[in-house]
Amino acid sequence: MYPVKAYAAKSATEALARFEFSRRALGPKDVLIDIKFCGICHSDIHQVRNEWGGSTYPMVPGHEIVGVVAEVGKGVKHFKVGDKAGVGCMVDACRECPDCKDGHEQFCGHTVFTYNSLEKDGKTVTQGGYSTRIVVDEDFVLKIPQKMPLDAAAPLLCAGITTYSPLHHWKAGPGKSIGVIGLGGLGHMAVKIAKAFGAQVTVLSRSRNKEADARRLGADHYVSTGEPKAFEKLKHTFDLILCTVSSEIDWNQYLGTLKRDGSMVLLGVPPKAVPVEAGSLIFGRHNLAGSLIGGIKETQEMLDFCGKHNIVSEIELISINKVNEAYERVIKGDVKFRFVIDMASLK
Repeated sequence: MYPVKAYAAKSATEALARFEFSRRALGPKDVLIDIKFCGICHSDIHQVRNEWGGSTYPMVPGHEIVGVVAEVGKGVKHFKVGDKAGVGCMVDACRECPDCKDGHEQFCGHTVFTYNSLEKDGKTVTQGGYSTRIVVDEDFVLKIPQKMPLDAAAPLLCAGITTYSPLHHWKAGPGKSIGVIGLGGLGHMAVKIAKAFGAQVTVLSRSRNKEADARRLGADHYVSTGEPKAFEKLKHTFDLILCTVSSEIDWNQYLGTLKRDGSMVLLGVPPKAVPVEAGSLIFGRHNLAGSLIGGIKETQEMLDFCGKHNIVSEIELISINKVNEAYERVIKGDVKFRFVIDMASLK
């Protein structure tokens, strides 16, 4: 067993505070990672505050984990002590279903998520990356490119793969026009990755406030959807739209900006059901779809792609004692563009 220092939520209404627990002993295929940095995802807040239901306490959040391999089991083949390594949203799955065999473990009915999830034994609750160390089966550990800075790499394990996967699946590339709704933690990664694929990228945001940032990140165009006739001007513009926001917006308006056979892919989860008119899909043979992170193989492909194109997240690095303040700032949208916790501050 490995003693671990962490920050945890003791209930849905309490602030995160210092917490100590033990990680399991190293098995033959396990990798022990000294965590250096962990990103803060909005889903951490949802689960800490039990906004999705089913939260278990005490809870150590965090699924954008990067660090250095400290020890490996005797059966580990692909990692050695000193390697840069990462852990994303999953730490296990059934490995036998069609989804797992196709490399889409995120859709397995028995996915073991990095925290607030039951291990295969049905008893042990997983704990996440707001901690000093983690033990994970090597099949769910990812290699971080050697030259990639660890702090800015952390959000790639969620925000990076969440945007890379639909761009890859829907074949973003030269000659394709991509719309990105929102320029937050997900949206800014969508812009960077879509540009690296060679696509034309337009950021769609309610105001002009983020235009300078969008263009700095590589966006070719910027449209303030709050301006008069914005949607009329955008008709039949996009091959693909990534909706990275969780707010309640009118999906029908955005579906109207797609070209024939264009697709709008949902990455955020609004708090209430959003009505969709049949005509928004029928006229133009439009597709409304969703996407959920990516499998382990695709996540590794994303990391290698980002390493090749020098893509990392735009981050604000904080100490662990600022985590509760950071949560409130995330809710207010007061971050450019992802908070990352320096775990040296926990030790």
